[in-house]
Amino acid sequence: MLDFSSLDRYIPKFLEGLKVTIGLSIATVILATVLGFIIYFMKASKSGIGKFRPISAFAVVFIELMRGTPLLLQILLVFSGGKMLLGIDISAFQSAVIAITLNASAFIAEIVRAGIEAVDKGQMEAARSLGMSRSLAMRLVIMPQAIKNILPAIGNEFVNIIKASSMASVIGVGELTLAAKIVQGATYLALEPLIISAVFYLILTFSLGRLMSWIERRFKSSDTR
Repeated sequence: MLDFSSLDRYIPKFLEGLKVTIGLSIATVILATVLGFIIYFMKASKSGIGKFRPISAFAVVFIELMRGTPLLLQILLVFSGGKMLLGIDISAFQSAVIAITLNASAFIAEIVRAGIEAVDKGQMEAARSLGMSRSLAMRLVIMPQAIKNILPAIGNEFVNIIKASSMASVIGVGELTLAAKIVQGATYLALEPLIISAVFYLILTFSLGRLMSWIERRFKSSDTR
């Protein structure tokens, strides 16, 4: 039988973990989105000598590394490797932000690529025929259409980032999952603290999902005007 009666006094601990989770998620979402677009444009870069394009090759290798290795391992590598390899003392929170940002940016770069490729190639040709440069056509014609294509997938990735923040608990970041573990140790309750933590995660992801749905509807309504 579940018993939540003794957990009232631990609500501040969960709220503290919620605050850390929100801060970690917001920082990661912003940085991963910016870096994801940068990685995409690096991958699409034509700069190079002959067929060798170092910028594009670097982006391809980066994406494959981030997608091909576990996020948990990446968090541990950043946390342990920052001091050992680079001589930089990185806090647990900073390590989590860096690792999750790098991981999510690879997926966002591929989402951006798919969204841009979904735009009819005739759009670029039409813009070029009107005298626009390639960069101007990309900014004014292609990207606005691509953003509408990628919003649903970007929204899903944002939800994944919130859930991925739970892995930061392994290096001592005091987010919701670690808060649940601390309460487990203090109360000897195995399941109830995890359920409370899950409810907070559900509130966060549900709220973000509704926000992204509202933004999508706003974009669609602008098309009908």
